[in-house]
Amino acid sequence: MTNGDKNIKEKIKERYGKIAVFGNSDSCCMPSECCSTEENSGTSIQSIEAIGYNSTELASIPQSSILGVGCGNPTRFAHIKEGDVVVDLGSGAGIDVFLAANIVKDNGKVIGIDMTDKMLEKANDNAEKYNYKNVEFRQGDIEKRIPFEDNSADVVISNCVINLTSKKVNTFKEIYRILKPKGIGKMVISDLVTSKEIGEKSINSENWCSCIDGALTKDNYVDAIRKAGFTNVEVLDEKPYIEMENSDDGGRKITSLVVKAIK
Repeated sequence: MTNGDKNIKEKIKERYGKIAVFGNSDSCCMPSECCSTEENSGTSIQSIEAIGYNSTELASIPQSSILGVGCGNPTRFAHIKEGDVVVDLGSGAGIDVFLAANIVKDNGKVIGIDMTDKMLEKANDNAEKYNYKNVEFRQGDIEKRIPFEDNSADVVISNCVINLTSKKVNTFKEIYRILKPKGIGKMVISDLVTSKEIGEKSINSENWCSCIDGALTKDNYVDAIRKAGFTNVEVLDEKPYIEMENSDDGGRKITSLVVKAIK
């Protein structure tokens, strides 16, 4: 890992640790200058519904797990079934873990992976307070090694997290490793892609932490998944997210994707 990678990773931990403690009043999965309007102040149910959740499912989970740091709703597209083993990468305070847990029931299991101490603390508090017996939260760096057994997960989900990693192919290889083989295991990811990648010299750590400067183009994102070993890759949903009109490289269009891949 380069010094630049280490610095970005520490910035990510710092930023999302603060969100876990203080909420998402001036942070979200886009640059802070794009989030500080009155409309985006706080984590409103309307803003969460805008990225793909509905009020019924949100009412079924701990409200303190809803921090508004995602860019989509991977559980909506994952077709999770009762009894499934689900792993959520970058699980935060647990929004998608708890949604999945409600589906897999007591004979299933959902494991959330996060590298931020405060997020894990908040997620575990939510699980204990609301008596979720079929969830577990583990600390891990997903681009190094996901703390989960080989060939064991039915579904891997993630929400606006993989673009935060510096070694995306490594991350996808780790996902491939833990999924069940022979077409059983599947990955469903909500993430951001960009119309134009920026050079290393132009990288801004704050924008990286906001899921912007670490984003790949759509083609390169899908290619990274294929390089990890996946052959069946499909874009399930795609919609405009934000346009970086004032960026130094002449403006970039950021798009939200939902991508599915089968092992």
